[in-house]
Amino acid sequence: MIDSVVTALRAPDIRRKILFTLGILLIFRVLTNVPVPNVNQDQLRNLFNSNQLLGLLDLFSGGGLATASIVGMGVNPFINASIIMQLMQGVIPSLGELAREGEYGRNRLNQYTRLLTVPMAFAQGYGFTVLLQNAGVLPASSFFSFQTLSLLLSFTAGTILLMWLGELISERGLGNGISFIIFAGIVGRIPHQAGPIISGPDGLLRIIPFVIIAIVVIAGVVWVNEGQRRIPVQYASRVRGRRMYQGQTQYLPLKVTMAGVIPIIFAISILLFPAQIATYFATSTIEWVRSVATWISTNLNGTGNTLLYGSLYFILVVFFTYFYTAFQFRPDQTADYLRKNGGFIPGIRPGRPTEEFLLRVTNRITLGGALFLGALAVLPLVVAAAIPGTENLRLGGTSMLIVVSVVVETMKQLEAQMLMRHYEGFIR
Repeated sequence: MIDSVVTALRAPDIRRKILFTLGILLIFRVLTNVPVPNVNQDQLRNLFNSNQLLGLLDLFSGGGLATASIVGMGVNPFINASIIMQLMQGVIPSLGELAREGEYGRNRLNQYTRLLTVPMAFAQGYGFTVLLQNAGVLPASSFFSFQTLSLLLSFTAGTILLMWLGELISERGLGNGISFIIFAGIVGRIPHQAGPIISGPDGLLRIIPFVIIAIVVIAGVVWVNEGQRRIPVQYASRVRGRRMYQGQTQYLPLKVTMAGVIPIIFAISILLFPAQIATYFATSTIEWVRSVATWISTNLNGTGNTLLYGSLYFILVVFFTYFYTAFQFRPDQTADYLRKNGGFIPGIRPGRPTEEFLLRVTNRITLGGALFLGALAVLPLVVAAAIPGTENLRLGGTSMLIVVSVVVETMKQLEAQMLMRHYEGFIR
C-alpha cells in the first residue's frame, strides 16, 4: 500500500488530486472548530457525556456537534436524505425507473437528494437547537427570535457547505467526498479521545489491549467487507448477424455485507429515538408519565441497563441488515435479467428456480454479515466493560467499518488510476 501511494505521488495529475483532497479536509477540520455564539461549554460537555445518541451524531459531524460549531449537523441530513431516496426507489415506481436510466437518472436522483437535504437540515437543526436550549447550553428564546433563526440558518448552511465540499472531492479529488469527510471526522477525534487515557498513570496498560483489539477488529472488517460468494453464470452461444458468439462463463458476486453500515445507523436511530422523546417528559407533573419517561431515558440511551440496550441493539442490527439487503438486491430482477440475456446458473433452471436459488443463497450469506455487524455494534459496550477507563474511546463498529471501507475503496481507485496511466503509456 505504501509503495502504491509513493508511486502515485510521482504522477503529477494524481498528486494534484491528493493535495486537493487534503486541502478540502483541512478546511473541514477548521470549520469544526468555529462554534456558534453564546455556547456554555461546560453544559455542552455534560450533555454529551449523558447522551449516547448525540455521540453517534457527532461521529458523522467530525466532532463539530460536540463543539456546537457551524457545521455541527455535519452530513447527517444528506445521509438521511440519501437513505430515504434509496428506500423510495423500491416504493415509487417512477423513481425506480429513473434509477435504471444510467447517468441521466443518477444525476436527477442526486439533485432530488440535494433538495431533500435542505428541509431535513433545517428540521434537524431546529431539534438540536431546542435540545441545547433545554439543556442550558444556549440561552432560551422563541422560534421567531433572531437568535433561533440565525442558529437554524447557520446549521443548515453548514450542512450545505459540507455537501458542496464533498462533491468537490468526488469531482476533482480522490475517492468519495462524503465518505472522506466522515472518515476525516472519525480519525480527527482519535487524539482527543485517546489523550486523557494515555496521560493517566496506567494509560499504557489500558491502551495496549485496546490497540490489540483494534488491530484484530480491522482485520476482521477487511476480511468480511471484502468477502463475497461468486456464483458461476454460463451464457449460451448466440448468433448476431453473421457472427456467432461462443458461450462464456462469468460470475455473479454476492457480498456478505451488502447493506454496509446502514443497518447500524438505522438501529441506533430507532433504538435511541424513544429515549430522546422521553427526555421531554422527564419533568412532567403526572407521576406515572414521569416514571415511564425516566425509565426509558435511563435504560435506552446506552448509559443505563447495558444488557438490555446491547441486546436490543444487536437484534435491530440483524433485522435491518435483512431489511436493507432486500432493497439492495432483488433476486427476481436478477433472474429475469439472466433469462433475457441467455444466462443461466449451471444446474439451476432459468426463471423461478433461479430466483429461489438466489434468494436462498442471499439469506445464508446475509446471516453471517448480519451477525458480524451486530457484533461490531455492541463491541464498544464489551470493550468499555472489559477495559475500565476507556468509555470515552469508543471502538464503534460504525467507525471501524467506515474507516476501513474508505481506505480500501480509495486504494482500489488509486491503483485503478495508476493502471490506467500504465496502459496509456503502453499504447503510446
